[in-house]
Amino acid sequence: MKRIALAIMCLMPLAAVAQDNTWERINQEETESEHVNPDQKYLVGAVPVVNGKVEFSTVIKAPGKSKKEIYQVALKYMTKMTKEPNQTEFSRVVIDNEEKGEVCGVFQEWLVFKSTTLALDRTRFFYNLVARCKDGEMELKMIRLHYLYEEERDPQTYKAEEWITDEYALRKDKQRLARVSGKFRRKTIDRKDYLFAKFESLVNDKK
Repeated sequence: MKRIALAIMCLMPLAAVAQDNTWERINQEETESEHVNPDQKYLVGAVPVVNGKVEFSTVIKAPGKSKKEIYQVALKYMTKMTKEPNQTEFSRVVIDNEEKGEVCGVFQEWLVFKSTTLALDRTRFFYNLVARCKDGEMELKMIRLHYLYEEERDPQTYKAEEWITDEYALRKDKQRLARVSGKFRRKTIDRKDYLFAKFESLVNDKK
């Protein structure tokens, strides 16, 4: 308990953030329109584990784009992310190596499960985004995921490997999300999908 308390002290003070995020609305609309079972896209295999760690990754093809151009897109957008309303003051870009084509951002942001005039259910979400750029493509990874939940009342820390994987976040029949850990899995996947699609759009100059 002392360790959790110390973690909270290091993270305070908290900045007020806007709860209505465009990326959340987009993913909710897509889910509602595409699936009869609202949990379908979040079921078995949706959270990959590599060498015992949760790791989301994608390769974005960008024909005709140079390593430098792709690197500049990654650096610009990660820098912009650190200033968005859902981020805390601890989000920052920690690696920007143009020669190697590498950009890494350490993010600490809010994932909101429910927000009403009477209640706010949210978690602090930690992760790293790593972009490795070369001529014609970008490899993008989301790694080192963990959460700090209910920090104002009864702080709980969760590693992604012990919280949002198939073993922990799905019900026994594997057809529905678990009640509590499932909401973390859903929001994490939605956030990952939004970010990967955003980088693909920016790298390829799509509107």
